[in-house]
Amino acid sequence: MKAGIISLIVAAILLGGAVLLVGGRSTQIPGPEEAASNVSVVDDTQVIMLDAKGGYSPKVTMANANTPTVIRVRTNGTFDCSSALTIPSIGYSGNLPPSGETDITLAPQEAGATLDGLCAMGMYSFQIRFN
Repeated sequence: MKAGIISLIVAAILLGGAVLLVGGRSTQIPGPEEAASNVSVVDDTQVIMLDAKGGYSPKVTMANANTPTVIRVRTNGTFDCSSALTIPSIGYSGNLPPSGETDITLAPQEAGATLDGLCAMGMYSFQIRFN
C-alpha cells in the first residue's frame, strides 16, 4: 500500500514537470511588437542578419519594402537541421556551412510581403515582414 502511494506521488511529480516543460514552449511566430531590429543598410542595400543554430534568431524581422535586400545567415558550429535552410516563396533551398556567413540576395519585396524560412525538417522557422 505504501509503495503504491509513493509510486503515485512520483508519477504526479513527473507528469507535472512534463506539463511545465511542454507548456512553456511556444511554436507561434511573435507579433510585430516582439520583432527584432537586425536590419542595417549598406550601400543602398538592406542587410538582414540571422543566426542559425538550434533554430533561427531572431524569429521575426521587420524590413523595408521596395529595397534591394540581402539575408545574411550566420552559423557558428551549426550541425543541426537549421543548417538546411529553405525559403519556399523565393525558391531557395541550401545547406549552410557549419561556420561562416551565407548571403541570400532578394529582389525588392512589395509592402505587405512576408517571407517564411524553415529548416529541412520543418522544426525551426523565421519570418521576414516587409513594410
